[in-house]
Amino acid sequence: MSNRSIIIMVLILIGATAYLLLKGDGNVDMSGEKHGSEAAHMEEGTKDLPTASPASPTAAPIAETKK
Repeated sequence: MSNRSIIIMVLILIGATAYLLLKGDGNVDMSGEKHGSEAAHMEEGTKDLPTASPASPTAAPIAETKK
């Protein structure tokens, strides 16, 4: 590869990186793993999950006991 093609490739990569950084929200949390009340994103994720009711086919069957 010539020096010219390497420079062009580097400029394209710099341009793509700048585009992605400017296009993104910028709300990147780099503070690490959160627990407890700080972990608000966990509550949002569990809202959409269906809960298993006893009548649902995915619920575990209840074992019958003999008297």
